[in-house]
Amino acid sequence: MTDTSPPRLAALDVFRGLAVAGMIIVNDPGSWDHIWWPLDHAPWHGWTPTDIVFPAFLFAVGAALGLSFPRRIGPGDRRILWGRIGRRVLALIGLGLAFALIEEPSLATLRLPGVLQRIGLCYGMAATLAILTARRGQDGLSRLNLPVIASAAFLILAAYWAAMTLIPVPGIGAGVLTPEGNLAGYVDRAVLTTAHMWGGGTDARGKIVYDPEGLLSTFPALANVLFGMFAAVAWRRQPGRAAFWVAIGGVALLVSGLLLDPVFPINKRLWTSSFALVTSGASAIIFALCMAATRRAWIDRRLAPFRVLGMNAILAYSLSVLLAIAGMKAIVPAGQGFVTPMGWVFARIVGIVTDPWLASFLCSLVLLALVLAAVAPLHRRGIHFRL
Repeated sequence: MTDTSPPRLAALDVFRGLAVAGMIIVNDPGSWDHIWWPLDHAPWHGWTPTDIVFPAFLFAVGAALGLSFPRRIGPGDRRILWGRIGRRVLALIGLGLAFALIEEPSLATLRLPGVLQRIGLCYGMAATLAILTARRGQDGLSRLNLPVIASAAFLILAAYWAAMTLIPVPGIGAGVLTPEGNLAGYVDRAVLTTAHMWGGGTDARGKIVYDPEGLLSTFPALANVLFGMFAAVAWRRQPGRAAFWVAIGGVALLVSGLLLDPVFPINKRLWTSSFALVTSGASAIIFALCMAATRRAWIDRRLAPFRVLGMNAILAYSLSVLLAIAGMKAIVPAGQGFVTPMGWVFARIVGIVTDPWLASFLCSLVLLALVLAAVAPLHRRGIHFRL
């Protein structure tokens, strides 16, 4: 009997753990007024190391999906697969909405888009494409249809580019890529309404006009997942040479995005096509480095904390969100008044290191250490939560 269960790729666990650690560090500083520029998003056009973090996680989603092929997809298997995919999508969206409701307990102002919601939607669309277009081999196993997946990725990016530059926004015109003038923001305002969008997506007047995890910009984010699938195929086909080919592909994507930047600027908040290419390329290069690193025992041992996070990625991220909400909303006594737990930790660290920017960074490391301490015992017992 042929074993079709997906193999374990240590580099993917490490890579996903790096992405989770990055998400915790950039999302949970000790003070939003004291953030080093590499740990902050680009204000609009352009990119920083922080802007790679979320796309890297989507790339990891694609790699994990790619590792699940080849597989059997018979009539009975399809029913099970569709059920599993549907449950995962709904679980991710539901979890994201639950966190938003905990943070802001009001249905009238509940933010509908979000990080987990985008992960769920992109996973669902990528898995659907992979299953519907898979090619069955003589051994009865279905394999990814790579030409179709590559064509879909580039078609999505081309269509998004065309839509954002050619379709006019009522009262503004076409090709306006300002916070208030872009098509993606207009679609979100029309469909979601500003009451259910990110409060930080404002224009110069402080009016909510866009959401970085909005509806239309989810489609180019899907390309990050699709490109990640190719990294898994490279490892399946040539484990010994996979790092080289993944790095070459990453450089090609990165250069393509940089060449597109002058005509369709790199912009994380709009998830422009150039941004999807650049971040997919950067993710592939980092993933290739993880592949190379995990082949060396002395390096691999030092990457163990990231493997722990990567094998319980959603749980680790969820814990960080809950700890951050508690850290910013709860109050503890301090002196003659009260402060939030994060504010108290920040004040204590500032008293030691004196530099507020360093103290803010160290606060995020404290939260990361708490998350790691919580999931490590589960990892040692072989308990890994999957949605």
